[in-house]
Amino acid sequence: MPFTRRDRLAMPAAIATLSILAPLAASSAQQVASTQAVPPAVATAPVPTGPAVTQLESLSEAFATVAARVRPSVVYITAKQAPRAVAERGQRSAPSLPGLPPEFRRFFEMPGGPDGQMMPRGGGTASGSGFIVSADGYVMTNAHVVDNASQVTVRLLDRREFAAKVVGTDPTTDVAVLHIDASGLTPAPLGDSDASRVGEWVLAVGNPLGENLTFTVTQGIISAKGRALDLPNRSSGSIQDFIQTDAAINPGNSGGPLVNVKGEVIGINSAIASPTGYNAGYGFAVPINLARAVMSQIRQNGRVERAALGVMVRDATVEDAAYVGLKDNRGVLVQDFSGDDSPAKRAGLQPGDVIISVAGHPVDYVAQLQEAIAFRKPGDVVEVEVARKGGARSTIRVPLQRVPGAKVASATTRGENEPSQHESGTSKLPSLGITVAPVTSQAVRDLELPADVKGLVVLDVSESSAAAGRLATPQTGGPDVILSVEGTPVPTADAMRSVLRDTKPGDIVSLRVYNAQEKRRRVERVRLGSSQSR
Repeated sequence: MPFTRRDRLAMPAAIATLSILAPLAASSAQQVASTQAVPPAVATAPVPTGPAVTQLESLSEAFATVAARVRPSVVYITAKQAPRAVAERGQRSAPSLPGLPPEFRRFFEMPGGPDGQMMPRGGGTASGSGFIVSADGYVMTNAHVVDNASQVTVRLLDRREFAAKVVGTDPTTDVAVLHIDASGLTPAPLGDSDASRVGEWVLAVGNPLGENLTFTVTQGIISAKGRALDLPNRSSGSIQDFIQTDAAINPGNSGGPLVNVKGEVIGINSAIASPTGYNAGYGFAVPINLARAVMSQIRQNGRVERAALGVMVRDATVEDAAYVGLKDNRGVLVQDFSGDDSPAKRAGLQPGDVIISVAGHPVDYVAQLQEAIAFRKPGDVVEVEVARKGGARSTIRVPLQRVPGAKVASATTRGENEPSQHESGTSKLPSLGITVAPVTSQAVRDLELPADVKGLVVLDVSESSAAAGRLATPQTGGPDVILSVEGTPVPTADAMRSVLRDTKPGDIVSLRVYNAQEKRRRVERVRLGSSQSR
């Protein structure tokens, strides 16, 4: 780091201080020597030995060997942004960190947002990390590192720089592939992220804080797998199956490799969760198996194509699992279909089905289902096993389609807007802990409801009921309209009471729901409370 003028002025004083202290120390030693015939022996600590030390030495050697093997494969990426992209991204100054000297503030200037991308001073150029995956010049990084870039440059560990071509990007997985015309490259070996386990040692390699700390190596463990994050660029079609690690990851590490102790890349560092924007022990990497599938399509076709199952889904809840007779809380709940032409709907899947396997491979959560479907070819037929009420099982063969704009399996979310609402004839349903009113002509106009949406508008949900967080009111992202209970339409509160007459507290009921804000149907499973509860 270049010295500041203040540093240069301070250096002579520091040197003078050292020069003064040295003679003083020598003079004191001479006086002591003159008063003692035999100087006291200097005690030295014994060098640690034994099996424990040998194991630590082996671990240290392993880390050093892995770092030496991987660092030549890591690259420093700079991406010149288009003027509009720069304006949209913005740049914030360093946060207020106690004791941060002014000359160090430039180390901490970064763009807003949790994506981990670094923008050095100068404004128009973002920077990040990447790694070489083939001797003929292909490089893998994050899509957000080169997003909207007009010019991309790749620098190697040996300081050679090359103009890079963006071969293709896939924002839904945050993966991008670049190409450089270079020789003498060292590709990083790719491992098997599915085989990685929580607790395994990993190293993160990249360029935290951009130009200032390039080719840095940090160490930690795999903290968790299968994480989904609420990132700013997340959409219903995003495939999120992040590996979580406590290896230090900071802005600028984006796109760099996460490697195991064999030196194999098992993930692409992509994001951090932090209240300050800097490492807090929660880093996230795209699994390399997912990234490799994306890269394969980009290299072959220049873009990523998706085979469509055509379902709206979410992770199954405890109530969903119990309703369909699963011993463990696993599987993916079918909420609705992408349209009448959905291949899953035509094949016989039903709202409320819990998908538990695809082609014989277990499916525990949404990202697994997305990965099992996404990179197959349109026209492929897959066997989808579903669990239904009471423990019934069914295997359905679904021919996949390439549907423009359709998602393989879209995760549903809720909005937060509050629509205007006018209802009359409200009724309380204590066993569910909700207050409802029939859909009126005024509600149809105010909420812009489709003609086939008939049922009960949810006006209030008791915070102590099992429906809390499951059903939405006008103030919590709705309102929801309950269309049916256990497959029976409920146009009135009396109709719902009739359906619930033979149930008892603790039973789980299946509700078909329409959300007026999202304009989507879904399924909710709710455990009934006491009919006297409020």
